[in-house]
Amino acid sequence: MEAREIFITKFDKERLKELISVAYDFGKEEHKNLSDLKDELSRAKLIASEKIPSDVVTMNSKVALRDINTSEKMNYTIVFPKDANIDEGKISVLAPLGTAMLGYRAGDVIEWQVPSGRRRIKIEKILYQPEASGDFHL
Repeated sequence: MEAREIFITKFDKERLKELISVAYDFGKEEHKNLSDLKDELSRAKLIASEKIPSDVVTMNSKVALRDINTSEKMNYTIVFPKDANIDEGKISVLAPLGTAMLGYRAGDVIEWQVPSGRRRIKIEKILYQPEASGDFHL
């Protein structure tokens, strides 16, 4: 599947680059998810928080997803690792699915390698996006 254009706010990109840097400083450079996140950030189009479209998945966005193969529906909020709690539907940006969602838009289908194999996930709807609600620095 060809990679689509993805978007990121300047604020999110700065915080995520810092997260990657700190993780590398602690000797986690072999962590594939860090490398995947770094790759996604390098190809993302940078947009001011105030101008990011409301249908783009940003940090702290709550997203309705559907697995294309199984039709399973799920809702996740994409968060920093320290805030992750799968029981509360909060998925780390360093989890394969968290990295995969970041920067894509409602309606996009993402294909991503996860521990159980390759998954195709459709972003059905953005249930909450901080920037669309005026929360520019969560």
